[in-house]
Amino acid sequence: MQQHQLHNYLRRYFIANDSAVVRESGSHLEIQLSIEMDKLLMNRPFYWHYLEKTGGIPQPLKLTLITNQATAPADLKGEPIHFGAPRLHQIFQSTRELGGYIHLYENVQANGNQSIPLHPWLCLNAKISFQCDRKKEVLLSLGLNLIHGQIVQQFFNRLQAINFSQKIPDYCFSLSPLIKTQSGIIRLEKMIQAYAESEDPKWAEDAIKRWEEDLHLLERFYEHVEDKPESYELEKTALQEQYEPRIEVEIINGGIFYLQQQVFSNQ
Repeated sequence: MQQHQLHNYLRRYFIANDSAVVRESGSHLEIQLSIEMDKLLMNRPFYWHYLEKTGGIPQPLKLTLITNQATAPADLKGEPIHFGAPRLHQIFQSTRELGGYIHLYENVQANGNQSIPLHPWLCLNAKISFQCDRKKEVLLSLGLNLIHGQIVQQFFNRLQAINFSQKIPDYCFSLSPLIKTQSGIIRLEKMIQAYAESEDPKWAEDAIKRWEEDLHLLERFYEHVEDKPESYELEKTALQEQYEPRIEVEIINGGIFYLQQQVFSNQ
């Protein structure tokens, strides 16, 4: 996911949680937070506790997120947000509290002359973290058609042009899945794993080289010490924790989307 895609993700996230976009450009979002989102994101427990005690009028904050520092005005005040940023991690975490699974129908405007079938698609959004002394994060969004098994990448981005409803529209009917949801999740998890394993291993090899260099310096520092002190083992362990390459995969959220057949027929 690129920065402009992250921008769109954040926009939809806040709108879906009753927080209005006050101002927007290609490089930033200014959000008027709802009371619930202020409580969830802004870390003001004493303020909200005071309001509850006094019966005061709540004034949720505005939040300005800079999604592209390269094109943002120099005098724009806000939080730069990108993969690895604490605020983005907080937003990803909040999806669990707000509900990590949704069930939506494409809002089809039928003419009433014929019924329109809607296909079930399973969506999984996952974050892959390549970690050592440096960190790289990749967000994957995959969609699986539960009728014929087609898999679409960047699924969440492709949904942004579609209007959805929580109820099935008139003159539409949903097709029953031929692939069970749990089986579909396993398929997508395997694809996510394959993506992680296909990453160029140079990032890990370089980390190991840096680890070996610092370990060599540590050994030289203690080379004339016959009985190594506890600090030696602590520093050695710290180097391992800092440099050892590891891959972490986190499922952020998912859902079932019922869509017309032709939506991804040409993908």
